Amino acid sequence: MTDTPTPATGQIWQDNDPRADERLIWIQRIDDTHAHVRQVALTQDGEPVPLPSVRRTRIRLDRFKPTSTGYRYVGEAQR
Repeated sequence: MTDTPTPATGQIWQDNDPRADERLIWIQRIDDTHAHVRQVALTQDGEPVPLPSVRRTRIRLDRFKPTSTGYRYVGEAQR
């Protein structure tokens, strides 16, 4: 089993909520308590492409863990 890394700028995470339909988010910035993220799709090369008309949002850092209400680490963006 792979350890879940500490959230960092440039990482891609997947929403574990089954209602989210495999939503991928890209961490663009981190502050003391939140990650500022943008929903993305990945190209075949693994490059994140922000989805149009999807707002940017903030997610508490303590939610970045692989639980049913958390997020699963996917990898580093290829940018």
